[in-house]
Amino acid sequence: MIDYLKVGKASELEGQDRKLYRYLEILPGALSWATLILLILLSFLTPVFVAYFLIAFDIYWLLLVVYLGIHLISSYQKTMKNVRKDWVKMLTELPAQVLKRKNSTGEIAEIPMKWEDIIQLIVFPIAFESYNVIEQSVRAIAECPYPQKNMIILMTVEERGGAEVLAAANRVKTEYESKFKNIFLTVHPDGIAGEIKGKGSNQAWAAKEIKHNLIDKEGMDYDKILVSIFDIDTIIYPQYFHCLTYIFLTCEDPYRASYQPVPVYHNNVWEASFFARLAAASNTFWQMMQQIRTEKLATYSSHSMTWRVLVEIGFWSKTMVSEDSRIFWHCFCYYNGDYRVEPMYYKVSMDITMDETAFKTAKNLYKQQRRWGWGVENIPYLIFNVYKRWDVIDHKKAISRIFVQIYGFHSWATNALIIALIGWMPMLLGGDRFNSTVLSTNLPVVSRTLMTFAMSGLFLSAILSTILLPKRPKNYSILKTISMPFQWIILPISIIVFGAFPALDSQTRLMFGKYLGFFVTPKVR
Repeated sequence: MIDYLKVGKASELEGQDRKLYRYLEILPGALSWATLILLILLSFLTPVFVAYFLIAFDIYWLLLVVYLGIHLISSYQKTMKNVRKDWVKMLTELPAQVLKRKNSTGEIAEIPMKWEDIIQLIVFPIAFESYNVIEQSVRAIAECPYPQKNMIILMTVEERGGAEVLAAANRVKTEYESKFKNIFLTVHPDGIAGEIKGKGSNQAWAAKEIKHNLIDKEGMDYDKILVSIFDIDTIIYPQYFHCLTYIFLTCEDPYRASYQPVPVYHNNVWEASFFARLAAASNTFWQMMQQIRTEKLATYSSHSMTWRVLVEIGFWSKTMVSEDSRIFWHCFCYYNGDYRVEPMYYKVSMDITMDETAFKTAKNLYKQQRRWGWGVENIPYLIFNVYKRWDVIDHKKAISRIFVQIYGFHSWATNALIIALIGWMPMLLGGDRFNSTVLSTNLPVVSRTLMTFAMSGLFLSAILSTILLPKRPKNYSILKTISMPFQWIILPISIIVFGAFPALDSQTRLMFGKYLGFFVTPKVR
């Protein structure tokens, strides 16, 4: 029997299911291309209609910038407030709790819990990274004030990474294993049938290994294990695990939630190319805004969840690329809509894309953004599984989530192109009949005025990104800090080259069944 919740693409299905899933894979790209092509065609046939549409769209964009700006400021304030809190004191003073967990039959189990009971399992998937990258991430955990006797590090190395990577992981294990309850090291074999080469298959392998050889062997309580799945470049802020544990113990329905921090890309922010810094900062702000809009929030990159949930759903799928968000949609469907992401408003630091030359950096950045854009594979997955579980799933939540996903990926691929390129089409294709009208004369003026007001979002981003910067290294002068805000000048170009293009690229590949593999972004420091 096929487990539809583990399906990664249409080719894994048969018959009518395969046809339906394939149609759903075509849907996102078809919508994006239809929007762009239709606007170009109508610019020739009915340029007046397109002109009015563009003015309305520019007004919508301005209102969206204001709306998102308010959310960004609110989220920034909450994040800074949480970073300043004394989570160690708050957690150690927290009395014992009685957590409630729904079991498979819908009954409520009550679980007495003290914070000292909780084991932190930290998963680090490793592909080609160096000792330096691995060691810094593990060292940050070793130096945090959470009791190390309650911490387990799970490093899972790809066999295809070679002997040098395995040696680096073993070196870190040797140096730090005395500091934790356990450092568990696995090697994910290369070329297993039915898997793609990616984080999801690596993590699923490692989770099953540690479950059998450590957790079950020692009789650990599934309800008292929190799992943090971190990209190998993730460096935590000192009180991350105190913050996580406090939120877990005090939030409503803690076993039906994942826990999402805010990613800031500060590990190599002073060394990275300006365009890569801009793309990274833009992503940070987007994730900040999503923390406020919890109805739109899904897991992204480094996040945390309960071991109980991972065991119940059978861990990660082995055949998809976007494992960080797919694990949320898997849980959402498995629990029939009764699953959410709890925002932490707490930072973790990661690497900005960087390579030896600016050209290599730009190439890798595009591939990274395209891989993020491949999260569009979750749209057919979500629609298909909602359809399969229609009799039991929460209809309102499911439909809302579907439309949010379609809107989000469609906007990602088209909005910047509509503003930057389609805006000129009525004048270029409308002919003398349109260009002789007053509307033709006023269209660029109105659009320019509205977009000038919309630039307020750019200034806000420039200010906040500068405030968020970590302390400047001594080998950089004050001029480096002063120059940082000016990188935002190229944002209109960046959101097309490293935003709309890779998103449209991903959707087009999915539309034609040219499935994307997992791109491991090189970590160069």
